Amino acid sequence: MTTVERTQVFLLPDLGEGLSEAEIVEWRVAVGDVVTVDQSVVEVETAKAVVDVPCPYAGRVVTLHGAAGEVRPVGQPLITIAPLDGGDEPAGHATYREEERAGSGNVLIGYGTGHGTATRRRRRPRLAVAPEPADAGPTGAGAGAASSDPAPPTAALVISPIVRRLAREHGVDLDTVRGTGPGGVIRRADVEAALTAPAARLAAVPDPQVGSAPVGDGDGDVIVPLTGVRKVIADKLSRSRREIPEVTIWVDVDATGLLETRAAINAATPDAPVSILALLARICLSGLRRFPQLNARVDTEAQRIVQSAGVHLGIAAQTDRGLLVPVLRDAQRLTTAELAAELAATTAAARAGSLPPARLTGGTFTLNNYGVFGVDGSTPIINHPEAALLGVGRIVDKPWVVDGQLAVRKVTQLSLTFDHRVCDGGVAGGFLRHVADCVERPALLIAAV
Repeated sequence: MTTVERTQVFLLPDLGEGLSEAEIVEWRVAVGDVVTVDQSVVEVETAKAVVDVPCPYAGRVVTLHGAAGEVRPVGQPLITIAPLDGGDEPAGHATYREEERAGSGNVLIGYGTGHGTATRRRRRPRLAVAPEPADAGPTGAGAGAASSDPAPPTAALVISPIVRRLAREHGVDLDTVRGTGPGGVIRRADVEAALTAPAARLAAVPDPQVGSAPVGDGDGDVIVPLTGVRKVIADKLSRSRREIPEVTIWVDVDATGLLETRAAINAATPDAPVSILALLARICLSGLRRFPQLNARVDTEAQRIVQSAGVHLGIAAQTDRGLLVPVLRDAQRLTTAELAAELAATTAAARAGSLPPARLTGGTFTLNNYGVFGVDGSTPIINHPEAALLGVGRIVDKPWVVDGQLAVRKVTQLSLTFDHRVCDGGVAGGFLRHVADCVERPALLIAAV
């Protein structure tokens, strides 16, 4: 049997949650490299997350199917591996384990491949070998005597593949971008700032497929491909608006008592502080227990409403990849302290791009704190197929009547957007009023728990 006959083709695996394709961000290996079982060979971006894909075969790389930036369908060839010269691989090293044969998502790093060293989702920053910033002067062996002139840049210090792709799509030369991150790392904000500088746009070499034709003084339209996360967001929001007859109601509330309660809790338990978002989540859970009609979805095919047994709480989080909604499953089982810890860890992982796709789907109710953007109110779009979403505006000092007297209080606006198919205004208003009452008088929350 020849080597060619014994080559093994690894197909792009089922990435879970109905994802049908992935974009190649960066190959970890090249043709001719030797790989071992479960070695990460490529980083891909799905509509849900950026993940490393390990190969279940050992041997030498013969073919890489697809280049960086190319979208590959699930089930199509990803990489071809040939046995090492001199015979077959060691026993077990060419085995495609049963879970991979079944097309499970377990082949992704972080999905239980069974190797303790394969838990890292993203590359570690290689700061030790990165070039110094241009204003640091020449360094390293062979730099010669000190010079008053800054050393010319040799390579841009970029960790995030999202930043690299953004720069590529807009024709930004990363070597001309000054990084403001730790150690000079180039962040997304640095690339976006470069896009606003006419000199940077003119110096860049745009991709003719994604760039724009300059007009007049050199300015032109910027073409942003609707792919990846942006495409999924667009499709989901459009579907929500098409299918869900949504209604938004709102109320201004005095959050002074909630802030005082949080301060008292954190003073009593300084090692396990709670956030305002965690307290609002606890209040939402109390409201959903009283009004379960909002913890539901409409099954249009079966013509029925499905009320979920557990509350899988979605938390809207703005990230470099766009708006994501990570989910805390069975949030009603968590204590307030556990909610706070889980919320902090989950939102941090979402912004780092390290959450698996399964953590970004399956929510039954969403909490959206758009007050962090400095706005008071909103009419948000429901996260399909959920039936409701609670929005929270910024908390600011406002005049408020307390016991017949005018006072300055901490006031915020709460808004509830709900699917009118699952309930009428009485249920929605009852839920929002319960939430508002608990914000104004947190003692009611204790009584309701």
